[in-house]
Amino acid sequence: MHIILVSNRLATAKTLNLTSRVLMALAAGLVILAFALSFLFSWIGVRFNMPFAAELVAAVQQVHNRKTEEYMRYNVSTMAVKLGEMQAQLIRLDSLGERISKLADIKSPKSEASSKDGQGGPLIYSVQPHAAHELQHEIERLAENVEERSDTLTALESQLMERRIKNTLLPRLVPIRADHIGSTFGYRVDPIAGVSALHEGIDFVADQGTRVLASAGGVVQAAEYHPQYGNMIEIDHGNEFTSRYAHLSKIDVKVGQVVRRAQIIGASGNTGRSTGPHLHFEVRFRGVAQNPARFLQSGAQMALNSPAVAMSAPPATRAVATTRNSRAAATFSAPR
Repeated sequence: MHIILVSNRLATAKTLNLTSRVLMALAAGLVILAFALSFLFSWIGVRFNMPFAAELVAAVQQVHNRKTEEYMRYNVSTMAVKLGEMQAQLIRLDSLGERISKLADIKSPKSEASSKDGQGGPLIYSVQPHAAHELQHEIERLAENVEERSDTLTALESQLMERRIKNTLLPRLVPIRADHIGSTFGYRVDPIAGVSALHEGIDFVADQGTRVLASAGGVVQAAEYHPQYGNMIEIDHGNEFTSRYAHLSKIDVKVGQVVRRAQIIGASGNTGRSTGPHLHFEVRFRGVAQNPARFLQSGAQMALNSPAVAMSAPPATRAVATTRNSRAAATFSAPR
């Protein structure tokens, strides 16, 4: 830095060259001088009992303390507001978890907010500001609550996933596009023998060669010709559930093959003990025939709306959805 000095007393102008070292030395000198003056005033005030020096030092210290206190108070108030907002969000999360549990009919573990005793009363704000240690305690408690909510929601997610898997493996999809229902589940007059006999499934009347879908995912347990069922496919869905598709004109799967829900497994026909083209559909639990309508009712609307199962016939679906049988009312109820 160059400084040019011009004066009437000088014949010529003088130039001062200030380097960075010189500037740093000047700044350090000013700082040292300020500390020295402050110390000098303090020593003079104490040594010679000079009130003005002591008052000056006390005033400076008071101003500094007041600014520090205001800064701390502002930060503590801001933290308290944020904590309140976070606590409100946690309460909303608790309410959301409870609503999801009720909608899904799943019993979720009780959280601290929902299990505490009833509390209430008028709202009277405290005039005392929160202390730093109180806020620290609240932060630690809030962290524990957040971890608890995370565990609760994770458990709820696991239960919903388990429910979804179970529902996917239940035979709920109408397996064919049918014109109408020929026979429902229960006792009927046998169309061939003419005597009262138990019909263990639902007959979907459809044209020869209409595509047949897997009502749920599973493993093909049988794909063969049966003297009574004709060309028959049996699929194991796990949890001791199986489904049968009988009187087929064609079988498109093999034993041991894994099939997915709505996959084409064959075509309707008139094989075995049959009087015309149709699909005989059964649902069995532990080998015992159940009323398929109990399962297809819950999946009927899904079958209508899902593009993946577009070949599910609305007329047959509505017929199945309205089927009521007195014997079926006392049979097995599908688990959730």
